[in-house]
Amino acid sequence: MTSYIVEADGGSRGNPGPAGYGAVVKDASDGQVLAEAAEAIGVTTNNVAEYRGLIAGLTAVLDVAGDGASVAVRMDSKLVVEQMAGRWKIKNEGLRPLALEAGSLARRLRVTEWTWIPRERNKHADRLANEAMDAAAQGLPWKAGDTSAPDADIPSPDTWENGSAAPHTENGGAGPRAADGGTGPRAVDMRGRGAARSVAGQTDLLDGGDISEMSAPTASIATAQRLGKNAGWVAPTKVATSLLLLRHGETELSLERRFSGRGDAELTPHGLAQASAAADRLSRDPYRLDVIVTSPLKRARQTAEVVAQRTGRAVEVEEDLREADFGEWEGHTFTEVQRRWPAELAAWLADPEVAPPGGESFATAARRVQAAGERLIERYEGKTVLAVSHVTPIKMLLRVALMAPLEALYRMHLDVACLSLIDYYADGPAVVKSFNDISHLR
Repeated sequence: MTSYIVEADGGSRGNPGPAGYGAVVKDASDGQVLAEAAEAIGVTTNNVAEYRGLIAGLTAVLDVAGDGASVAVRMDSKLVVEQMAGRWKIKNEGLRPLALEAGSLARRLRVTEWTWIPRERNKHADRLANEAMDAAAQGLPWKAGDTSAPDADIPSPDTWENGSAAPHTENGGAGPRAADGGTGPRAVDMRGRGAARSVAGQTDLLDGGDISEMSAPTASIATAQRLGKNAGWVAPTKVATSLLLLRHGETELSLERRFSGRGDAELTPHGLAQASAAADRLSRDPYRLDVIVTSPLKRARQTAEVVAQRTGRAVEVEEDLREADFGEWEGHTFTEVQRRWPAELAAWLADPEVAPPGGESFATAARRVQAAGERLIERYEGKTVLAVSHVTPIKMLLRVALMAPLEALYRMHLDVACLSLIDYYADGPAVVKSFNDISHLR
C-alpha cells in the first residue's frame, strides 16, 4: 500500500536558462500536503532541473516519514521517470551524478511506482518551480505558501486508469544506484501532520537471534562483533554484504607524500610488513573472507597477495578499483605541483569535475569506482569481500555509502594499510561500520 505521493517538476526558461524546481509530498489517502520544496538553481537545462526536483521531493518525504516509507513518485518528465525505473539508459553524462543521487535516496524508501503524468496533473509542483524562479528574478528567496489543503485537481491513487498515466510498479532499488554530488540548499516547508510520523513497522531491522541462525555463507563482521544480550540495535534479519576496504601498504611515493596514481610503485619493506599485519588480522575471527579483489596496480596486488597467502583465498583483479590518474602530477609533491601548476591545482581543489593536466577528475573516477562497487555487491551478495585499493577509490565508496557530496573527499584522511568497512543490506541501506582502522599496525 502506498502511503505517500511525491510530485516533482523542474523547468528552465531558455533551456539552458534561469531554472528552478518544485516538489510536493502528499498523504496518499487524502491528498493532504505534508511538505513542499522549491529552489531557483541558476542557469541550467530542463532535465537538470527535473532531476533536482526529484531529489528535493525524495529528500522531503524522507524528512516527513523516514526510511522505508512507501512512496509513489509522479513527474511529467518522461526522461526522468523512465531512467529512474531502469527502462531507459542514461546517455547524458551530465545527468548521471543527479540520477545516482536520486537512486541512492530512492533505495532508502519503498518506491511503489515511477509514473509519468501529464503536466496538467502536475500543477502543484509546476507552480512551486515557477514561484521559485519568479522570486529569484526579483532577488528574493522562495517562501512556501498556504497549500495545506488537498489539491482538488489531482486524482486520488485509486483513480489512475488507462493510457500513459497508468503507474508502473517498480522495486525501490530500481534505477541508478548510489549518490554523486549534492543538491545544495533548498527551501522546505514541513506541514505539521506528516512531520511527526515515524516508520514504526521496520521490525526487520531488529533481530535478537544468534549469529549461527543466519542463512548467508558468512555473517556480517560488524554483526558478529556487536551481538550480545545488551546489544540494543543488533543484527538485521537480512545478512549484510560486507565490503572490507584495505588500502595498500607503504610505497616510496606515499612515504615522500608524492602524487601516486596510475604509476606502478612497489611496496617498501615496511609496506610489506604492514600488509602482513593486515593479513594476520584478517585471517582471524571475526573476519571470514569469502572473496579478495584488488586494483590491478602492483602496490595493491602485492598487499592482496599477502592476505591471500594467509587466508587461502584467491585474488581477483578489478580494473575499476585502480587509483585516479593524476596525469602530469604523478610523482610530484604537493609543493612542487603548487609551484609549477598553481592555477590548475587551485581549480582541481575547488571542483571535483576538474582533472589534473593529462589526468582524470574525481567525478570521472567516482563513476567507474561506484560501478565497480555495485558489481561486487551484486556478484557476492551476503558474503564478506575484501577489496584492496587506493585512497581515492576507498574514499569514493565510503562517501557514497554516507550519502555525502563529492566534496567530502577533501575532508577524509586514510592511512596506508588502513581498514574500513561498509555493510550493504538487501532491503536498501548501506552502513559504514568502521573507517581508517589501523589498530593492526600498532
